[in-house]
Amino acid sequence: MTKFQGILPAVITPFDSAGRFRVDSFERLLDRCYAAGVDGVYVCGQTGEGLQQSSEQRKRVAETAAKCSPKDKTIIVHTGAMSTAEAVDLTKHAARAGAHAVSALPPIGNYSFAEIKAYYTAIASASELPLLIYYFPAYAPSVNSLDLILDLCAIPNVIGLKFTANDLFLLAEVKKSGATVFYGTDEMLLAGLAMGADGGIGSFYNVAPELFVRLWALVRKGDWEQARTLQQQINEMIAIGLRFPVHPAVKAMVARRGIDCGQCLPPRRSLTPDEEARLDQMLAQSSFGATLFVGAMR
Repeated sequence: MTKFQGILPAVITPFDSAGRFRVDSFERLLDRCYAAGVDGVYVCGQTGEGLQQSSEQRKRVAETAAKCSPKDKTIIVHTGAMSTAEAVDLTKHAARAGAHAVSALPPIGNYSFAEIKAYYTAIASASELPLLIYYFPAYAPSVNSLDLILDLCAIPNVIGLKFTANDLFLLAEVKKSGATVFYGTDEMLLAGLAMGADGGIGSFYNVAPELFVRLWALVRKGDWEQARTLQQQINEMIAIGLRFPVHPAVKAMVARRGIDCGQCLPPRRSLTPDEEARLDQMLAQSSFGATLFVGAMR
């Protein structure tokens, strides 16, 4: 089995009230994900609030993930940063820490394609680790065609990308090139896999990793009917989370499964008490509330 396929939660980063990394909660979350059968973890991405943390804290998170992961699991560390120099430094550290690959969001801002390519080239050459670029049109509108995506994939040491967009025809065309493609839209994971994605990286995997692992197993068996039914069940959970700001909602839902990961870092806000109450009510009334969240509701 290739190292780069399957189900990888974009793991959330737990914080205490002062915004410091909570190692104990992170270790418990990793244990739950691995017990569910995930193939690895994606660390300090958007869901993990990597860009909101200091470099030193991000390094601690990466080190903890490497230390607490079984040897047969894949660790991908997001090393994207506001500056190329910081991204390069984080990439070198990820290699020392024991990651199997790195990934990076494009630089946030009105950057040209040439500037984005230079950024990824610097990251790719900073270590021997494979690099997954991050195709996210909302962040980098200048990367707007198949040819430009393939141009980035042709950078030495780039093995593929995390693809977070709804254009599944484009995903399939990228996959034809031989690139590794992880799909990043949780509510459409089945469709992404059907169009050739090698696996998924997602936020709601933190809440119920066992459901996404089961979906992956059904796809590998070719049981598309059961997979479609399971995706619809997953989407009921996602639809509840998307009624609220998604990052604090995911943390709140994980807390209701027994692992308190604290609040998001500013400028992201927390859920209000009213939102917390509405979330609890929706989860309790859902078809999965009695099984996933039993005994954990407020």
